[in-house]
Amino acid sequence: MTAPANRKEAYKQAREREAAERVRRREGMQRGDERYLPARDRGPARKFARDWVDSRRTISQYFLPVSLVLLVILWTIPMFGGQAGMALYSYAITILWPLMIVIVVGSTIWVGLKVKKEAAQKFPGESLKGVGYYGAMRAMQIRRLRFPPPTVLPGGKPVPPKQ
Repeated sequence: MTAPANRKEAYKQAREREAAERVRRREGMQRGDERYLPARDRGPARKFARDWVDSRRTISQYFLPVSLVLLVILWTIPMFGGQAGMALYSYAITILWPLMIVIVVGSTIWVGLKVKKEAAQKFPGESLKGVGYYGAMRAMQIRRLRFPPPTVLPGGKPVPPKQ
């Protein structure tokens, strides 16, 4: 590496080094390398929680897509539904939506408690502060959008490497 001739060249070299470092960190996070993960994702208990959640399908992971579909349906019913559409609309608002929220909250609480219990059995004496919440919040995310990306498929098999 050569010394920069002026300050403008020095800034340019610094920006290039920082950009290369950001790319390296991003790739490390995508691989799930512990060194590059944010503090909230580090540690064996958090890795266990991620793998536990990723190896199962939960009702709460479908909350966001179902909510979006339900919203679209609810927006279109009043336009085309007539009297029967308005009855369906009122049932959806008063029954379906609250029922879906209760089911998701129950599922989230169950996942959090289960993850914390199993992590306590697997890692005795280690701090498990926030592990249940971490697992519950990961369970609510759409699988494709989880970060760090899942390393196990539903059922517990490892994710095949990308080609």
